[in-house]
Amino acid sequence: MFKLLLLCTLAVASRADISEEDEVLVLKKSNFEEALKAHPDILVEFYAPWCGHCKALVPEYAKAASMLKAEGSEIRLAKVDATEEADLAQEYGVRGYPTIKFFKGGDKESPKEYSAKAFLKAAEAVDDVPFGITYNDAIFSKFEVSKDGVVLFKKFDEGRNTFDGELSKADLLAFIKANQLPLVIEFTEQTAPKIFGGEIKSHILMFVPKAADDFDDKMAEFKKASEGFKGKILFIFIDSEVDDNQRILEFFGLKKEECPAIRLITLEDEMTKYRPESEAITTDNIVAFCTLFTEGKLKPHLMSQDIPEDWDKNPVRVLVGKNFEEVVFDPKKNVFVEFYAPWCGHCKQLDPIWTKLGEKYQDSADIVVAKMDSTANEIETVKVHSFPTLKFFPAGDEHKVVDYNGERTLEGFTKFLESGGKDGGAPAGEEGEEEEDEGLDVSTHLGLV
Repeated sequence: MFKLLLLCTLAVASRADISEEDEVLVLKKSNFEEALKAHPDILVEFYAPWCGHCKALVPEYAKAASMLKAEGSEIRLAKVDATEEADLAQEYGVRGYPTIKFFKGGDKESPKEYSAKAFLKAAEAVDDVPFGITYNDAIFSKFEVSKDGVVLFKKFDEGRNTFDGELSKADLLAFIKANQLPLVIEFTEQTAPKIFGGEIKSHILMFVPKAADDFDDKMAEFKKASEGFKGKILFIFIDSEVDDNQRILEFFGLKKEECPAIRLITLEDEMTKYRPESEAITTDNIVAFCTLFTEGKLKPHLMSQDIPEDWDKNPVRVLVGKNFEEVVFDPKKNVFVEFYAPWCGHCKQLDPIWTKLGEKYQDSADIVVAKMDSTANEIETVKVHSFPTLKFFPAGDEHKVVDYNGERTLEGFTKFLESGGKDGGAPAGEEGEEEEDEGLDVSTHLGLV
């Protein structure tokens, strides 16, 4: 839980007899100067009755005005209908709604543009963080704040973060994103959107059963290691005993019997996984592992199943990481590979056609039809972004790869193979017309979207 508070220092002044609505002064050109004299420090909202943002602000603005009055403060909030008082709006440079200006010390000639405008715009864009504004000197004193500013209060880690910089909606939103997650966050259905949608794309994960006797000890080691990588690597722990988390373990090639375990992944255009040399969960080991990663000195961890005993006994050959290069880069073979996911609907639809294709070329001397489960096997030289992905590896050229972009029919595949990968193919990486496939992003694999 966390709250964002805008702290603003204001002075007090005498009151003026001006009409009010819900404790908010109603100003017009005829009484504007009088209001500035009566209330040397006054916050003025220039609004339009039809403006959606202005309507949304009404209850909060009135609530703030009522709170100030209830406290006996002489600080006032006011509003001007800029559509009725066009001359007044033009005089003070109003170009959009709402425009909020702060007139300090009765200085009519040089009104201070109030930072609450950016603060309120940021508040409109965030649903899960309460925003508040205070002018109370006691609150400034209690939280040892000496000047106007924005403070994010939270019930974890350091407890608070102070915004530093020019106040704008974009910068405030970036500030919230950078600080609203704890140093170590548990992966759950509720936290997943913030984890995947955050600015930090490098994640280190600790898979550990929360019920384990040494859970607290491992969390302490993990959290201590996280302190030096804030803003660079997001530290996440996953309860390996929870049924809903088993697909995550599967994604990293883990079984719950192998936990506790540490893995690291980058969620850039090319997802890459890393595994530490030592499985011991200590602060020193984790810091060393993350340091090597940030320095670009780690080699990717590529998953592979064991080679099935009958991998070459069926019409469609079964490939895994451990036998992929030996089969695919055989200089005498033209190899057509389907990269699939067991849960992919498009892959299931393709399966009977792919089997028939394998049967058609089962006795061929130079054509091999194969498939590989890309959720359990990874190849450094072949990047798979969606399922199914179909790639052709022609004989005699181990560096050439052709993406199949033709019709997914037995006739289409046959024509492609008989043409040597020319009819229906495109050089790997080029866009072609094809069916919309199922993505390989982590959230899709984990069943979160």
